[in-house]
Amino acid sequence: MKTFKIAIAGGGSTYTPGIVKALLLKEKDFPIDEVRLYDIDEERQNDVALLTEKVIEEFNSQMKLSTTSDPKEAFEGVDFVFSQLRVGGNKMREKDEKVPFKLGVVGQETCGPGGMAYGVRTLKPMIELVDYVTAYAPDAWIINYSNPAAIVAEGIRKERPDAKVLNICDMPIGMLLRMAEILDCSYESIEADYFGLNHFGWFTNVYVDGESRFDELKEYLSEHGLVTPAQSKDSQHSDVDWLKSHSNVAEMMQLFPDYIPSSYLQYYLIPQTVIEQTDLDYTRANRVMDNREKSLFDAITHLKETGEMVEGFKVGVHGTFIVDVAMSIAFDERKRFLLIVENKGAIPNLPNDAMVEVPAYVTSRGPEPIRMDAVPLFYKGLMEQQLASEKLIVEAATEGSYQKALQAFALNKTIPSSEKAKEVLDGLINVNKGYWPELV
Repeated sequence: MKTFKIAIAGGGSTYTPGIVKALLLKEKDFPIDEVRLYDIDEERQNDVALLTEKVIEEFNSQMKLSTTSDPKEAFEGVDFVFSQLRVGGNKMREKDEKVPFKLGVVGQETCGPGGMAYGVRTLKPMIELVDYVTAYAPDAWIINYSNPAAIVAEGIRKERPDAKVLNICDMPIGMLLRMAEILDCSYESIEADYFGLNHFGWFTNVYVDGESRFDELKEYLSEHGLVTPAQSKDSQHSDVDWLKSHSNVAEMMQLFPDYIPSSYLQYYLIPQTVIEQTDLDYTRANRVMDNREKSLFDAITHLKETGEMVEGFKVGVHGTFIVDVAMSIAFDERKRFLLIVENKGAIPNLPNDAMVEVPAYVTSRGPEPIRMDAVPLFYKGLMEQQLASEKLIVEAATEGSYQKALQAFALNKTIPSSEKAKEVLDGLINVNKGYWPELV
């Protein structure tokens, strides 16, 4: 069987050990002879690599692990690049969240003004990455996890339309796992119909072994949200942010009961609820740094001091999803996933050049989107407004246009007025000096 070489761009991420472990768990079916970690933060990456190497040793695997900050060394001759860039790290994520919140607007990592700030930071490095891979591994597929996925996907479509990039997000998978738990069925038996943009979409049907369970699921979600029976009995051990997000699905469904919304739609449909639930001095970014990040680096410190491995991480959906997608490409498995793809008629009443999130079969030649029915007017209107905002922020970043950035912010549904849009934009420009291009 052919063996594969994989590069992980953003090798210093807290998710890296989990992705490598996910690869090792599938090693018999997807043999990887080499994983190369690539990151501009060499010190952090080297620390993460220590723990990752220990994971490989525990599997008695012959997989080779290397680290580099040189793109030629990282990408030359690889079959896949898993991209998980976080430009500015969690310190900048904290600013993405707190600047808008302090001005009375939703602050979030991928949605609203915080998502646009993160997107502008990420576009240039992401395009550079695409160019490196094209130069050193022209046949390789880039499977992109880098957020904000909608803005990144639009930027790549606009700037590098022929690149072999598949943009993915594990949010729908995470929701389906919870739906399977609510419906008391296996994840393998569940399948969904879905339309939208990334972090801005709706489930329109859910099947278990081919039978629709949608009405039953909607009834549960309208009362309990996406909080599972087990979680409701043991809420004190739940992630507080996700518990709120999953609970807020009930409020959205009571307002608009036709479909099941992505949990991220709370930032657009019920922003005031989100703001009222938030500690403006201690946001999600602080919890990530104090929990997931601290746990991983405490495990690394323990490994350095004792030679013993405490995991400090989990595989989770993030790791298994990207590996499953890579396998479907590698072996032409034609598996069905929810993916971010160029529309090209998949949703007939949206523009062809929209980057939409829909079911698609993944083949060795890339994704084959499933054609949807026309989207009802209310949802179409919401999506077109969001799509325009995303396209304008990409144009602002690539053209250096303050006016287009302001238009993007003014159009975004999380921001209540053009005056507030300017105030938030100017605040984010101030904290993003050195990351954003100059906007004139």
